[in-house]
Amino acid sequence: MSDAVVDELTDFLETNWDPDLTVAEWWERLGTSGWAAPGWPVEWFGKGLSRDDTVRAQQTIASFGALGAPGGLGLLLAGPTIVTHGTDEQKRRYLRDIVTGQRGWCQLFSEPGAGSDLAGLQCRAIRDGDEFIVTGQKVWTSGGQAADLGMLIARTDSDLPKHQGITYFALDMHQPGVDVRPLREMTGRALFNEVFLSEARVSVDAMIGDLNQGWTVTNTTLANERSGLGAGGGHAAASAAIPGTVMGHLERRAGEFVTSGGGKKKRSGGGGGPGAMFGAAEQLLIGLAQGNGKIADPAIRQDLMRLHTLNEIARFTNLRLKAEKEAGKALGPAANTAKLSMSRIVRMSRDLGLRILGAQGTLHAYDDAQRGALTDAIGNPFAPMVTELALFSPAPSIYGGTDEIQKNIIGERVLGLPKEPGNDRTTPFKDLPRNT
Repeated sequence: MSDAVVDELTDFLETNWDPDLTVAEWWERLGTSGWAAPGWPVEWFGKGLSRDDTVRAQQTIASFGALGAPGGLGLLLAGPTIVTHGTDEQKRRYLRDIVTGQRGWCQLFSEPGAGSDLAGLQCRAIRDGDEFIVTGQKVWTSGGQAADLGMLIARTDSDLPKHQGITYFALDMHQPGVDVRPLREMTGRALFNEVFLSEARVSVDAMIGDLNQGWTVTNTTLANERSGLGAGGGHAAASAAIPGTVMGHLERRAGEFVTSGGGKKKRSGGGGGPGAMFGAAEQLLIGLAQGNGKIADPAIRQDLMRLHTLNEIARFTNLRLKAEKEAGKALGPAANTAKLSMSRIVRMSRDLGLRILGAQGTLHAYDDAQRGALTDAIGNPFAPMVTELALFSPAPSIYGGTDEIQKNIIGERVLGLPKEPGNDRTTPFKDLPRNT
């Protein structure tokens, strides 16, 4: 990002950031200025910057001490998908509310019988005049409990092969027939949900892309997801405040969601959103090893260096991906390898963290009261972070497309290996065997 652009953003922050604004007021200023999604087109609330410059803009906002752009799946997934496939009317309807945080989004993709084989989904959307009636079940829905709208893919024609009879919708989550239920994880938290759709309705004009062509739209969402989730990636889903009408953050003071930090004016209440769990793991482990003397163990030091090396390789891989995208080249396997690298880094962080903690790594707290009691008992406030990461570590190899699926994509689309035998791309979906 050029010095002139940095100066422009800094001047904007100097003039507009005030921690005493409500979150809604601040995000209105940030979103309508183009700085919430600077990588988007200028005509759609962006600045037309490259992805690398977009990440640098986010870092500039954090370094200044202001609240970052609305987090969650609106900016990360829904917005880029609508920018690519939406009509101008849909862009006007949805994008402003995304960049200003007025509406929160969730992703209604996976189903109990259609996770890795996402195109095997059975959620139905049946046309009824100017609406579709939606019935089915979704699972592993991040942020479903806080969402106003959902990115829904549903089967609209069972007579077509499974990849061709899917349609993509923007579904209103605040309606009869939408039931969101939390899924408790072994970490003790409930970050995911299952969603039951019982004759929920979605308007025809909320269809993103063409009828029965939702798989193409879905792949745009998935590409943004894998790029954002991958090791070395950076994205807009970093704000501590939650967008949308459900959680009540919009009317709270913006300064509540940032820590003390910089900015030329040194305002109180500054500071960027919290770092990602995985991005901060390396520094956390180094600090723990220094604190308990494990840093003197040559095997620990070697593995800390190995972890650092993997993080650096991932960062440079992501920079190469951005450069290829800016040059208009086909992205190839970069997003898939970034996802695989992230899974590997998380597993290594898990194993190394538990080795550094030693016996303390066998203890874990499952709610706030237990966390306080455990911290008091062992005198180490960072140990619960390591054990939570350890318990959470299987998840990255599953969500966003399993590691096995990423390897299949690389094998088939990059290395040219033959696909597994099957006729699912030519057989009508209704004639395919079902999992029971």
